[in-house]
Amino acid sequence: MNTAIETNPILDRLPKHLKQFIKPQNYEHYSAIDQAVWRYVMRKNVNFLSKVAHKSYLEGLKQTGISIDSIPNMYGMNRILKDIGWAAVAVDGFIPPNAFMEFQAYNVLVIASDIRQLEHIEYTPAPDIIHEGAGHAPIIANPEYAEYLRRFGEIGSKAISSAKDYELYEAVRHLSIIKEAEDTPENEIEAAEKKVDELQKNMGEPSEMALIRNLHWWTVEYGLIGTLEHPKIYGAGLLSSIGESTWCMTDDVKKLPYSIEAAFQDFDITKPQPQLYVTPDFSRLSLVLEEFANTMSLRKGGLSGIKKLIHSKALGTIELSTGLQISGAFNYVIEEQGKPIYIQTTGKTALAYREKELVGHGTQTHHNGFGSPIGRLKGINLAIEDMSPRDLVAYAIYEEQQVSLEFEGGITVSGEIITGKRNLQGKIILISFKNCNVTYNNKVLFKPEWGIYDMAVGKEVVSAFAGPADVNSFDLITHKISSQTIKSKKSDERIELESLYQQVRDYRNGTNKTISRTKVLELLTQKFPKDWLLSVELFELAYLADEGQLCKQILDHLETIKQERPQVGHLIDDGISIIKQNVKV
Repeated sequence: MNTAIETNPILDRLPKHLKQFIKPQNYEHYSAIDQAVWRYVMRKNVNFLSKVAHKSYLEGLKQTGISIDSIPNMYGMNRILKDIGWAAVAVDGFIPPNAFMEFQAYNVLVIASDIRQLEHIEYTPAPDIIHEGAGHAPIIANPEYAEYLRRFGEIGSKAISSAKDYELYEAVRHLSIIKEAEDTPENEIEAAEKKVDELQKNMGEPSEMALIRNLHWWTVEYGLIGTLEHPKIYGAGLLSSIGESTWCMTDDVKKLPYSIEAAFQDFDITKPQPQLYVTPDFSRLSLVLEEFANTMSLRKGGLSGIKKLIHSKALGTIELSTGLQISGAFNYVIEEQGKPIYIQTTGKTALAYREKELVGHGTQTHHNGFGSPIGRLKGINLAIEDMSPRDLVAYAIYEEQQVSLEFEGGITVSGEIITGKRNLQGKIILISFKNCNVTYNNKVLFKPEWGIYDMAVGKEVVSAFAGPADVNSFDLITHKISSQTIKSKKSDERIELESLYQQVRDYRNGTNKTISRTKVLELLTQKFPKDWLLSVELFELAYLADEGQLCKQILDHLETIKQERPQVGHLIDDGISIIKQNVKV
């Protein structure tokens, strides 16, 4: 992990392959404009959300130490989060879905440390610290919801993706970045939107990851709770969007009862959502999650699980009925009557038991793939794994014996047994042969000259899931971000505007009371006549100080902005309204 990142016991538990996504927050990079954007969104949100958010939200703001006036320093936040068993880390925008969910399984919130531009103050498709810090963090103070989030990560990180899923992830990430970046040409955005649209229309049958990602979206990101007639907000995407948090409460957004059907409702990350799902309580979320998990290959295994892994073209694992786990890139399966009778991986493969690699059976041993029959022996009711030592002797399945094992389905393994490995219950899980031939009808699957043949023992595949059984078996430190979030070079004008924002911030914080706010207003109206947020901040100071003349000057200027920029009129009005209510949070 980067040495600039503070750690703690929760973060120390993270495996290396997750730590590769973490980056320093670089708090000093936030400008005074960024701080003003945070402050405006939080003041407006808390003012509105106090009426429409689940009660856990405001309580959670206090518990997690999130300030209304300043962007949170997440490593200061961590000192408070640890009291509820969680931590937070900074990442660069989107990270792969499996990694995102695995962080959750370790009770770690992934926070994109960038902040939206003032021009996108109501909504941004890119993950930012308002969405993550102000949306996700407060609600996890609710213990039942926090456990749902952890459990979701645990199950979701095992969901099998399709090869197209990752392509779509990269396209969505790229689109969100360029839409949030300053001065991106419109034709570039249109091309990126077209690519996302084309990919979404040609995804084929949805993968497990696509389906569980939908559940995540309609609960963790855009969930409502309560009754269909009077729901409350708990989803982070709504809690952090001053536009959508208002919009979602109107009749224009269809409210549906939350069920497993939400897994089959796709979403568009770049647009407000036309329908939302309402759960009666947080316990319902966990019930639906378990219902979905029961449909996953993680729990069903079988031929379909193996085929999903082959289709994913990615590292995955199957677990046999003996507990033996085979991790690798699966590329081939022979089936008979709807059941797998032989599996094959390509490239580096590792064998494990209970998520621990078997000694001598890592990727160095199995660097060219691994193949094995699955099932029972032909004409014998007793599976190899269920045979007692006496049974094994009766069928000549023991060391230094030349044996020919014919499996149901037609796989034949012939060779001299060298040794076997047993699990903790005493069942044989692996048998090693020398001078071995493995055939299926007339097809040769293994030849003696290829070396030792290790045969997995298991009558069925009980589980199939994404990723390795033992994370230490493979080099997973391979993360290369294909498109970094774009940081524009600041112009002289931008630097001057930030300086004016900083002066007002310093005045409000009491660090410099010598600043002339009238002079700041003059410079603002002369050089930056379209900027509205700093005028709102100036009005707050004048209003609280009962400076009637200065208030009138500022309001007159804001009226001019509203006439020239009607699209920001409601933002100005809401900001002034909150100030006049003298809201104290």
